[in-house]
Amino acid sequence: MSKVRVRFAPSPTGGLHLGGVRTVLYNYLFARHHGGEFILRIEDTDQNRYVEGAEQYIVDCLQWCGLIPDESPQKGGPYAPYRQSERKNLYHQYAKQLIDSGHAYYAFDTTEDLEKMRNDLKRADNTNPQYDHSTRMKMRNSLSLPASDVKDLLANNIPYVIRIKIPESTTLIFTDMIRGEISFDTNLVDDKVLLKADGMPTYHLAVVVDDYLMKISHAFRGEEWLPSAPVHILLWEYLGWKHHMPEWAHLPLILKPDGNGKLSKRDGDRLGFPVFAMNWTDPRTNETASGFREMGFMPQAFVNMLAMLGWNAGTEQELFSIEELIHKFSIERVHKGGAKFDFEKGKWFNHQYIQQTDDTTLTQLAKPYIEAEGINVNNDHLLKIVSLIKDRCHLLSDFWQQGHFFFATPHDFDINPIKEKWNDVKQQFFTSWIASLNDAKDWNYGIIEQNFNTQLEISGLKKGDVLLPLRIMLVGGKYGPGVFLISEIIGKEETILRVNNVLAKLSVL
Repeated sequence: MSKVRVRFAPSPTGGLHLGGVRTVLYNYLFARHHGGEFILRIEDTDQNRYVEGAEQYIVDCLQWCGLIPDESPQKGGPYAPYRQSERKNLYHQYAKQLIDSGHAYYAFDTTEDLEKMRNDLKRADNTNPQYDHSTRMKMRNSLSLPASDVKDLLANNIPYVIRIKIPESTTLIFTDMIRGEISFDTNLVDDKVLLKADGMPTYHLAVVVDDYLMKISHAFRGEEWLPSAPVHILLWEYLGWKHHMPEWAHLPLILKPDGNGKLSKRDGDRLGFPVFAMNWTDPRTNETASGFREMGFMPQAFVNMLAMLGWNAGTEQELFSIEELIHKFSIERVHKGGAKFDFEKGKWFNHQYIQQTDDTTLTQLAKPYIEAEGINVNNDHLLKIVSLIKDRCHLLSDFWQQGHFFFATPHDFDINPIKEKWNDVKQQFFTSWIASLNDAKDWNYGIIEQNFNTQLEISGLKKGDVLLPLRIMLVGGKYGPGVFLISEIIGKEETILRVNNVLAKLSVL
């Protein structure tokens, strides 16, 4: 295999969908597995869709995931520039070359001309007529007009686009690394625009020229690009680069959880999970879409989850470090069919990584979620709490959900599970226990529990009768780690305060 060079070439138009991050990941793993290079190239030729800040957002997402390109607009490299808008002048010579060789043509049609063609030619069996071999001679272009007219139109700077001339009745064949041999009937392909009226190339021309000039050896992209493959195959051939064409792999879609269609942001909003790597605020609408990072995913877990969405190592193993993924990855083991997204499985991955992470590191990861609630927390204090509740946390944000009662007195106490069986004996037990706590000189969970047990013997109650009430008094609900550990951490004064709060509520029943 020649030197492996792969690229991720996003358009800076918005948030980075997890399908895009998976494309990055597969490119990255393939390049690293083969000792090759991974390039980030920004395809910003569609200036109408360009969104301020989107390029930096893409760079930040890759940084968070640890998928760092070898060459990029930020890092530079031997094939700079890496933004297509900065390569604009490069594409004109190749568009002109295609015209001179008879494989492309000038088209002077206005928007009204195109609309008229679609309306005039619309039939029951062809509801969306294309600009193709059957219609091109009815339009205003350098194939249908006399050469003198074309010359005059160009001399007078009449706006035009350049279109590829797709051959009739030809079968094009290429081998996809995932799907095997694929064939196309050119009669079903329209004459795509290669150079727009503003002088910018379209994706079709730019991607071929850039892949050639940047010596890209393999091109991995989503299966939605398969219909464009015949145009690209022809461009590689028409420009004389057929033997330099990268090997292609069209990756399967990431599907909705029910498997019915491609996963979209709307699905995530509806079902309550993100589809973007990180929070993205659209500067045009100020609308914010949530991200996996802010929800509390660790980047290693996010990457591991994405790797398994459409690929497996051929074993039962599901947890892989990035080094293991690099070692084991092969494009041939990527599935042809779409992969259903399962958010619960994603949380399972994150839970596994939380359990594997040392408590000191976890403390630093959990701290921003606690501070976001307006809590100033001491690292040593938080370290104790993290070690106690990490087993219950699937997301880093769960450290607040599962441990908020360590930092602030609960406002609400769910007494419904205990009020039916509440009685004067239990009321007296807790009143006496709290009084005895005032005399406790040492404060650790062993002493607290011993004190509790002593009071139980006096009252004649069983431990099972009063442990749930104690949990609700300390926590507010039926969850959390051991009650005596909770009591140790929140301290004597806070323990007494919380028990008294609930006793006051229960005493009026």
